[in-house]
Amino acid sequence: MKTTLTAMALALSATAVLAEDTVIIEFAYPYSHLFDVTYEAMMPAFQEAHPNIEVKFRATYESYEDGTNTILREAVSGNLPDVTMQGLNRQQILVEKGIAKSLEPFIAKEADFAKDGYHDAMLSLSTFDSNVHGLPFSVSLPVGYYNMDILKDAGIEELPTTWNEVIGMCETMKANGVDNPIFWGWNITGNWFMQALMWSQDKAIVDNGRVTLDSPEALAALEQMQEIFTKCDMQNLEWKAALSSFSVGEIGMMFWSTSALGSVERSQGDFELVTSPFPGMGDTPKGLPAGGNAAMLTSTADDPRVQDAAWAWLKFITSGEGAAEVAKTTGYMPPNKAANEVILADFYEQNPNKQTAVDQLPLLRDWLAYPGDNGLAITQVIYDGIERIVTGDATDMKELQQEMAEEAADLLPNG
Repeated sequence: MKTTLTAMALALSATAVLAEDTVIIEFAYPYSHLFDVTYEAMMPAFQEAHPNIEVKFRATYESYEDGTNTILREAVSGNLPDVTMQGLNRQQILVEKGIAKSLEPFIAKEADFAKDGYHDAMLSLSTFDSNVHGLPFSVSLPVGYYNMDILKDAGIEELPTTWNEVIGMCETMKANGVDNPIFWGWNITGNWFMQALMWSQDKAIVDNGRVTLDSPEALAALEQMQEIFTKCDMQNLEWKAALSSFSVGEIGMMFWSTSALGSVERSQGDFELVTSPFPGMGDTPKGLPAGGNAAMLTSTADDPRVQDAAWAWLKFITSGEGAAEVAKTTGYMPPNKAANEVILADFYEQNPNKQTAVDQLPLLRDWLAYPGDNGLAITQVIYDGIERIVTGDATDMKELQQEMAEEAADLLPNG
């Protein structure tokens, strides 16, 4: 009995020490419908590698804009998470305001950091003034999703490479009785598709602190959207409803981020799904904006153990085994060569729909943020302008361009 009690005492003592040594960090991320399954898949390996770190998950952000607004509010109230996921185009404001910490001190302690194989082009998306402030977690590009059953019923065999071909397919499907031939993701976060049409023409939407909405390329982008929306009779669907409608087989083709592929496949109806590269405005796109998000350290903890634990979590989810789960559970591409070339060596061959975005990597361009504290307000100006095209409220694209350009200019730091 004495031996048993002694053993129990030792066990209880060890448990108490273990509990005392446990470090709790808080983590917040966007889009639960995309990423919940990803983090669930990651946790067992992380917990095995770091049994003394407990990750507390905060309520998810509704969107990247919501994530940035939330962090800005929490910085004022002193309630920041230790690690946050932010849209690639929303990092700069958090760096400028000193909310996101430089990761350089942590990287300097990692003897094998370079061996982890982060893609330079992707790592540069989170580098400001030569300092890494975030590690890209997931990177996406726009692609086309096609319901091949609907297309083949309409006699369509070839997938489009230009928007004129897309419009022609819409007209063919409508003649074949298809009520909703297309959803084109104008309402995706951060004016991403507007920037996709701009980069397709090799034009940045921000240049030397100016928003280039007054450019010929911006007018061409607005006119292209108007043609797609009107000639395809596109319904004004909220984006979640559109993804759901496509998934069950009600829409012929959808243009959206590759990020949603895993979610679409999990809820897919009985039809053949094929993805294909994003069409161009007459020619192959010259560039496309990199979507996705990055892990940023926003911890205000004085305890170095918390800081180290936050770094351990941040590093795990963006490199190697952790990053591989991004590709397996979503349509995003891991920003890490170790994940893409070693762990996922056969994955893309077996999952050709997820290969589409990887094939477009040479087109990768920055997803640009609008300068100054009113960056989110400029995003809303562009969103509202495009919505007016969708609803038919705006029909003169030159007039709309002038209105949008003037509103955006008024919100810039230099006026």
